[in-house]
Amino acid sequence: MNPELYPLGLRIAGRLVVVVGGGPVAARRARSLVLAGAHVRVVAPEVCEDLAALIAPLPDGAAHHDGPGTAGTVVREARSYRPGDLEGAWLVHTATGSPEVDADVAAEAEALRVFCVSAGDAEAGTAWVPAVARVTVADDTPSAAPATSTEVVVAVNAGRDPRRAQRVRDAIDALLATGELPLRPVRPGAGGRGSVALVGGGPGDPGLVTARGRRLLAQAEVVVTDRLGPRALLDELADDVLVVDVGKTPGFHPVPQEEINALLVEHALAGRRVVRLKGGDPYVFGRGGEELIACEEHGIPVEVVPGVTSAVSVPAAVGIPVTHRGWSRGFTVLTGHEDIGKVPAASDHTVVLLMGVSRLRDSAAALVASGRSPETPVAVVEDGYGPRQRSTVGTLATIADVATAAGVRAPAVTVIGDVVRVSPAWRAAGLG
Repeated sequence: MNPELYPLGLRIAGRLVVVVGGGPVAARRARSLVLAGAHVRVVAPEVCEDLAALIAPLPDGAAHHDGPGTAGTVVREARSYRPGDLEGAWLVHTATGSPEVDADVAAEAEALRVFCVSAGDAEAGTAWVPAVARVTVADDTPSAAPATSTEVVVAVNAGRDPRRAQRVRDAIDALLATGELPLRPVRPGAGGRGSVALVGGGPGDPGLVTARGRRLLAQAEVVVTDRLGPRALLDELADDVLVVDVGKTPGFHPVPQEEINALLVEHALAGRRVVRLKGGDPYVFGRGGEELIACEEHGIPVEVVPGVTSAVSVPAAVGIPVTHRGWSRGFTVLTGHEDIGKVPAASDHTVVLLMGVSRLRDSAAALVASGRSPETPVAVVEDGYGPRQRSTVGTLATIADVATAAGVRAPAVTVIGDVVRVSPAWRAAGLG
């Protein structure tokens, strides 16, 4: 039975690492070492193009072996390996393609008590390079100053089976990228700046939030959420994430917008990462612009993450495109709380009403009065992508009575125009 591997991270910035070999494997090792800040000395009579691009040019008359070099650079001894090349090294990588040379390098490293990675024969080495996934939190949020940047590094060893390690690494990397694994720092930072992210959550289905939005949620310390956002995502948050529900229903706004703005500012000024999770898109009747201005007035960094607006996605959920060749060349989105008689009365222009169930009769009458045919198709789509999703269809002349008889209730999106004829509900109703 092989002894158990002891995982360890090495801080090699400014320290000498010797790479013996000049092929693609040596190039990959050298590139990673440079990113870690090491001084890399390559010993190889020939080098591949990728490795040559990393090697720092020599001043006239200089010799690399005369000094340790500069951190984060690659220098080269243009010859074959010889004993003594590992003197002063903290770590050695050998990838010559010659088992005999790799064995000699590993033996000298052992004698010098220097850990050695042997690409040709893992058993000959005393160290192994894992498959690595990295996520830098500071680069992905507007909050973190450089001094407080943090990096999540996941290293995967898989019984010296590199392909299996890479597959596991890639799966973890995908989960980190989409925020399905927790990224929020737990150890308190020193003076980190707060931030606000206005995240569009889409129509409610957690699968329709963007990968960027999900990732920011995974980093959040405070989440201020709406009633129509993808609330199932809240179940994935850690227990210590503060969730503030400011959900509104028609005619009932328990937390006025000014107080929502103040909440965002308060928590961000306290140094917290805040996500404002909104249904649909923050900038489509979502008051996102007002929240942005409130935060910027206090010097708070703000990121806006677009969402899938319910104006387009909810009709699509029941088979209705808002534009369709031959039937609709454009569309207008309104909240249903304003004078819709001013929108184009052309039959090839779709009207989409958000939050308009309570005024459906008045809206239909206003559209007819402005020139729309009473026979214009209408669909009211309730709870798009939700458990009670339903499509109720009629015409401008009949939809109010049909919706009342069916018990239609918010949240719902109303689509007015010939595009409704495409929907299965229209055909099932036998309306032509």
